[in-house]
Amino acid sequence: MPDIEIYTKATCGYCAMAKELLRQKGAPFREIPVDGAPDLQARMAERAGGCSTVPQIFVDERHVGGCDDLYALDRAGGLDPLLTGA
Repeated sequence: MPDIEIYTKATCGYCAMAKELLRQKGAPFREIPVDGAPDLQARMAERAGGCSTVPQIFVDERHVGGCDDLYALDRAGGLDPLLTGA
């Protein structure tokens, strides 16, 4: 399984949706809460090419994007191969 990281905030509905899709796929992930942690949010934005909204999702250091990007990747058939390393 790839290393999956998702930067989140507690009250973010999009974060909850992204985590739910990953759970449905059986993909374990590490959640990085950025609530009240400007240093973590700055690191997230740096890794995400300036994107400062949550969630931001990374699979094996590859920036997937946010929730909409994750669902679009799934609809296009690209998420499962990414999660299985195929």
